[in-house]
Amino acid sequence: MRDTFYELISFLKNPVLEKDNNQNNAYRFKKFLHILIISILTGAALSPLFVLIEHLGLVNMDEHAMEELMKNMSKFKIFLFAVIAAPLIEELIFRAPITLFRQQKSFRVAFYIFAITFGLIHLTNFTITNNVLLLAPILVAPQIILGGYLGFIRVRFGLIWSILLHASYNAFFVFISFAGDLL
Repeated sequence: MRDTFYELISFLKNPVLEKDNNQNNAYRFKKFLHILIISILTGAALSPLFVLIEHLGLVNMDEHAMEELMKNMSKFKIFLFAVIAAPLIEELIFRAPITLFRQQKSFRVAFYIFAITFGLIHLTNFTITNNVLLLAPILVAPQIILGGYLGFIRVRFGLIWSILLHASYNAFFVFISFAGDLL
């Protein structure tokens, strides 16, 4: 997993439009699992920032869109939305086009723009206040970073892999929130 992590970091520093030619499914599944674990750990590592932001009274996380979904929709509908619809739509919008940029410089710029835009679109999950706008880089950091990870697997393995990674990532956190309801 360490090699995958270093490969991912190297790619994020200098994104290159270069497919991984290893077509072995076991290899790809292993890389996929590594990136999924890295994605989950990244999200978990950033979560104390959200606890601090809420504790300081800067942003009310109870007003987050996911909290509203959890209150107003059935678990089945939440699952369909967060694990099926959102990854499919978001990957088609934010990851599908990046391979159209064939020149290295334009690819790199497009890669970063799509990752950042993917993160920023998630600001709509919050009630927009001055604090939310000021803290936007922190509040959407997990999605920006995830956008980079999803871009990496999209470039290396293809669009279906980024859709599956996105869906798996969302599924993990949806199931964690469902488990929280049991406690």
